[in-house]
Amino acid sequence: MPDANITKKALAASMKKLMEEKPFDKISVIDICEGCGMNRKSFYYHFKDKYDLVNWIFYTDFIILASSSSYTDGWDLLQAVVELFYRDQSFYICALEIDGQNSFREYFYESTEPIFNLFTSAIGDVDGMGPLDNHYVVDIFLVIIYRWLKEGCVMGPEKFTTYLRHVMILVGKKLTEGSL
Repeated sequence: MPDANITKKALAASMKKLMEEKPFDKISVIDICEGCGMNRKSFYYHFKDKYDLVNWIFYTDFIILASSSSYTDGWDLLQAVVELFYRDQSFYICALEIDGQNSFREYFYESTEPIFNLFTSAIGDVDGMGPLDNHYVVDIFLVIIYRWLKEGCVMGPEKFTTYLRHVMILVGKKLTEGSL
């Protein structure tokens, strides 16, 4: 299986480079393959389509990391996600702009729902608000982190995480009070 990972990583590197140069909808599988000297057959052996490749990149960047690490609470997880998105800003800006079926946002929701349970528990524990719906938490996270990335990450990851934490707690309180 090591050869499969080498191939996947080469395709991923090609995709990331292309996403820095042009919009996702203008990138073809042929472009991705040419960028790393592979053929379409190799691509389709590993991935269903370019959406699948983008999702695999996130999976290898974060999901494996999150499931193999032990976070003490949801806030540690939040910090890890912010740092991941910060390290690879251009890729994640483009990924978050993909719309439609099989989009990165859709995959993000599906793949992080169990992981974000830690996070919603941490928010809900603040002032005894009770559990929050993961969808609200993920929505808040994606909207705010997208803006932060698009604006050039004007505050560093640690400061941004603190800011994001305060916003999410405030919104969580408003949701549980029914005033939002």
